[in-house]
Amino acid sequence: MYLVTVLGNLLIILAVSSDSHLHTPMYFFLSNMSLVDIGFISTTVSKMIVDIQTHSRVISYGGCLTQMSFFILFACMDDMLLTAMAYDRFVAICHPLHYSVIMNPHLCGFLVLVSFLISVLDSQLHNLIVLQLTCFKDVEISNFFCGPSQLLSLACSDTFFNNIVMYVFGAIFGFLPFSGIFFSYYKIISSILRVPSIGGKYKVFSTCGSHLSVVCLFYGTGFGVYLGSTLSSSPWKDVVASVMCTIVTPMLNPFIYSLRNRDIKSTLWRLYSRLI
Repeated sequence: MYLVTVLGNLLIILAVSSDSHLHTPMYFFLSNMSLVDIGFISTTVSKMIVDIQTHSRVISYGGCLTQMSFFILFACMDDMLLTAMAYDRFVAICHPLHYSVIMNPHLCGFLVLVSFLISVLDSQLHNLIVLQLTCFKDVEISNFFCGPSQLLSLACSDTFFNNIVMYVFGAIFGFLPFSGIFFSYYKIISSILRVPSIGGKYKVFSTCGSHLSVVCLFYGTGFGVYLGSTLSSSPWKDVVASVMCTIVTPMLNPFIYSLRNRDIKSTLWRLYSRLI
């Protein structure tokens, strides 16, 4: 699954970079998200593969904090890029005549940079919360990667305030991008409803199908992990939700975008024809 995810996302990056027809804002964001997905799954699964091969589940405290930092960084980056892609679809459908002016290369680069800076801020804030803990009652994490909720559950002292702060930050950094996606699709659906023909509505909305599928998959599994760590008392259910979020979702994203996208499929087919 790890190799399929890495190969699928690398193929998308290769297709976008090799075909000048795909040098558009939507595919620019898509290639960045593919790169982030590679980092996202590598943060957790590469260590898990090493543990399986060495029959050891040990990770240092510094390594645990590093893994947690990169996990939150890439997860937040994914969220922010999905928001930027929703805005891109909003401009393309609601303001088609001004699309090339609004979604210029400078704005696209700025959106990616802002996404990265916000993700770094979110990651370091979670790190600071965990660094406030001075002692641990146990050293065993009931998951295959280090997450803030797992580390807080090991603390000797009362972590009620730390949990509140962590979930407030999580709500802020999760709610704002989700609000942007929701607002974009509210405007998109309003514009689609004004299209007179059924075929015209389907054609317009089909350009958003892949993105909307990935959004539902990302938020569905993400909320499952985030809420499951709070509401569920079963470590097994928490691990299953984590696998869906950290392994299955990044693996399915390339398939969703390539199988539903004629441009990506034709570019990949041309690349395959050159090789043979």
